[in-house]
Amino acid sequence: MSFVDLYGNSEHRRNLAHFAAIATLASTDGSINEQEQALLDQFARKLDITEAEYKEVMDPSKKFPIDPPVNSEKRLERLYDLFKIIFADHHIDDDEMALLRKYATGLGFSGESAEKIIKRSVQVFSGRIDFDDYIYLLKQ
Repeated sequence: MSFVDLYGNSEHRRNLAHFAAIATLASTDGSINEQEQALLDQFARKLDITEAEYKEVMDPSKKFPIDPPVNSEKRLERLYDLFKIIFADHHIDDDEMALLRKYATGLGFSGESAEKIIKRSVQVFSGRIDFDDYIYLLKQ
C-alpha cells in the first residue's frame, strides 16, 4: 500500500500527489535551491501537507502518482503551480520540460493541448504572474 493510499480524504490525497509532483520538478536538476525551497514550503502550507508527509515526499525512494482534478480550471491551477516551481530559478531545463509534459498529460490534458499550453506558458510565464492573469493569457 502506498503512502497516498493511507489517506481517505480524496482532496488531501490529490493535494499530496500534487505536492509530490512539485517536489519532483524542484529536484530534477539534482538539488533544491533557496527559491525552490521557499516555494516548496509555501506549497506545503497551501496544500496542508504535514511535516511527516513533507519528509515522505522528499524521500527519493518514494513514488507518488499524479491524481488529476476533474475541473479544468483546477487542472490549470495545478499546471500553474508546476510552472511556479520550475521558474523559481528563472530557467527551465530539458529535464524539467520533459517532466512538465508528463505531468500535463497526467493532469488530463491531451498531448496536443498539453504542448500548446506548455508552449504558451513558457512564452508568457515570468514567475510572478497571478493565476487569473495566467488563465487569461492561456485563453488568448
